[in-house]
Amino acid sequence: MLIEASGPGGAVTEAVRRRRTQDAPRGSSRGTVTMTDDAGVRDDDSGGAPSDPVARERAVKIARQLSLARPLMTRNARRGAKGTLTTLPWRGGSDELDLDATLEAIVAQPIPEDGDIRVRERVRRRRSIVLAVDVSGSTRGEQVRTAAATAGALAGELGRDDLAVIAFWSDAALITPLGRPVTTEHLVDELLALPAQGLTNVAFPLQTALEQLDGVPAADARIILLSDCVHNAGPDPREVAGRLPRLDVLLDTSGEHDAELGKDLALIGRGRCRTIRDHHDVVRALQAIFA
Repeated sequence: MLIEASGPGGAVTEAVRRRRTQDAPRGSSRGTVTMTDDAGVRDDDSGGAPSDPVARERAVKIARQLSLARPLMTRNARRGAKGTLTTLPWRGGSDELDLDATLEAIVAQPIPEDGDIRVRERVRRRRSIVLAVDVSGSTRGEQVRTAAATAGALAGELGRDDLAVIAFWSDAALITPLGRPVTTEHLVDELLALPAQGLTNVAFPLQTALEQLDGVPAADARIILLSDCVHNAGPDPREVAGRLPRLDVLLDTSGEHDAELGKDLALIGRGRCRTIRDHHDVVRALQAIFA
């Protein structure tokens, strides 16, 4: 169902609600996915999140320490050490001339320009990344702050990729859909606005992530699950993990956690599992995942 309503500053809110038809065991409600707009307006009429300086400070600190592969701002591709060797217009960053392609480009140009010079570079397509963040009742205030800071830092670090963020408990909230720009501050506030609540249905956000990545080439798609993996509602998440292009797990071990499930999900999802206890561990874990 698509709902349009006036938000702050006259912004239009798009709200998408989707109900799962499968009943979840052990007291879980049927899942609901809610999408909010960039103004932070929620379709359930909840109020905005108060600013949390601690979470924002953590997000800035994590973002400053992160060093992940940064794609160039191109429509379909990014440059890097790995990828397919491709002929591209010269942009000042390569000295491997493709002579045949350059001659073909300038043959009809009486005064060639820089863009007519063709060079060989390794190119990879823009990544599509979905971050699923656990805000269930098994998480505590400090865990949620770390999760919010991690999501916010990734929003800044991966700004040239397509990033979606899903918060989940027994239900799930699509904080920002794939491809929609989002700021670090907005994302931190949105996640902190969701109280730790309910049981933990790990399968639901993975299924939602799979739907977000529909049509994205598997080589360019990945899901990062930030959770203690204390799964106590819904179907076994291992089944959907096997259908994902790649699933990496950031396993929060600061409290109750299920290390066996976290490792299983990463193994089945052809990814990696890295443990974190607080925000100091996030940078090392993410760098290992994106290495």
